[in-house]
Amino acid sequence: GAQIIDLMMLVIDVTKGMQTQSAECLVIGQIACQKMVVVLNKIDLLPEGKRQSAIEKMTKKMQKTLENTKFCGCPVVAVAAKPGGPEAPESENPLGVSELIEVLKSQAYLPSRDPSGHFLMAVDHCFSIKGQGTVMTGTILSGSVSLGDNVEIPALKVTKKVKSMQMFHTPVTYAMQGDRVGVCVTQFDPKLLERGLICTPESLHTIHAAIISLKKIQYFRGALQTKAKFHITVGHETVMGRVMFFSPAPADFNEEIQENVFDFEKDYLYQEEYLSKDSNSSEENKENDQAGEVQLPRQQWALVEFEKPVTCPKLSLVIGSKLDTDIHANTCRLAFHGVLLQGTEDKNYTETFLPKLKVYKLKHKEGQVERVMDDYSVIGRSLFKKETNIQIFVGLKVKLSTGEDGIIDGGFGQSGKFKIRIPDGLKPDTKMLLTVASKKKSKAGKGDTTKEDESSKNDAAQPVTISLLFKRYVFDMQKKMIQS
Repeated sequence: GAQIIDLMMLVIDVTKGMQTQSAECLVIGQIACQKMVVVLNKIDLLPEGKRQSAIEKMTKKMQKTLENTKFCGCPVVAVAAKPGGPEAPESENPLGVSELIEVLKSQAYLPSRDPSGHFLMAVDHCFSIKGQGTVMTGTILSGSVSLGDNVEIPALKVTKKVKSMQMFHTPVTYAMQGDRVGVCVTQFDPKLLERGLICTPESLHTIHAAIISLKKIQYFRGALQTKAKFHITVGHETVMGRVMFFSPAPADFNEEIQENVFDFEKDYLYQEEYLSKDSNSSEENKENDQAGEVQLPRQQWALVEFEKPVTCPKLSLVIGSKLDTDIHANTCRLAFHGVLLQGTEDKNYTETFLPKLKVYKLKHKEGQVERVMDDYSVIGRSLFKKETNIQIFVGLKVKLSTGEDGIIDGGFGQSGKFKIRIPDGLKPDTKMLLTVASKKKSKAGKGDTTKEDESSKNDAAQPVTISLLFKRYVFDMQKKMIQS
């Protein structure tokens, strides 16, 4: 419901200051609203002699709180809306309310409105009027509506004709974006719709999963982890959703942010959690670390899978929260906010929609060179389990710790060993290193004790390791291994 607000008042108890829920309101305001006025209420509870200094102190405190928000420098007004509290006689006049009205007048503005595009209205009340029909009241979010138009209630898949309309008790024949309006239709049971959306027929989609671009809310404590469940609020609906976070491939971390579009042609890097300054960044980012500074992508996304389908327009505002957190725990329950870029209406989206999403994980396997076969090939071990089908790895590139590039040529024997072809040949140093290591092994095998000094020299020779790096796409049914 916060999406229909053009100017917000944040009401603070002057004796208590910012409470957890005031902070949550501030967070929602920053996401969904452009202008704000802070109202310090209950000033009648401050002793008269100290009232002014207490108000000034709280005003300064609020201004400091708002310093790093979009509401920096917003007006702060002190009032007592009901001096003496609910039990006080009606003759007690409110304090500071006329000043508040003046401030609201000075802050009020005419938002720009546009009647074009599909009609979409957020309905917040639905009731019947005897002899008239059923009235749905709400705010028009986009487009316009006229008498006689057909409107759809997409959650119920029902279409109705607009019989009459009223704005503030005045009959009208037309209403547009930004208007508060009551729309009357006939033969519709008001119990079926408490709040929700109505729209131009066929213009809204009911989706099972979506890709959103998102930002973490800085006051949320704890990590945003892939596979975690959040309460996902889209428009008037809040449903449970499971998330998977991903970012651009590290080479594109600094790419310009593309507003409101998602490119299915690009490759994206799977993340175990949303990357922020305090997160355990993924392995690949650690490798791209310069001077200990964790590199963060300018933009990140999440795949959200809804537990029950959601009806909404594209580019809807999305808020993710943990509403099951204890309300008395002094902590922000709002975790992230974003924009819904792409939804899928297909129930079988795991087979149809997800394979189009090129999110990959980086896989890194390590083994060791067992021995040299000739100048252009070696035998490796410990890279695969005994039961692994090595055939599927044939042709993949590997790198030796001594610098040579190799290609897996096939299995060798039954115990998971394999042959590596070295197209450019082994370096003489590598060959020596491996020959010495295998001689030492065979000697030790015959039970000969080598001289102390010789064995200590050879112990310093590190085994030559084999690195296999490849990508695997998360939604690739064939689980193919891809190397650049």
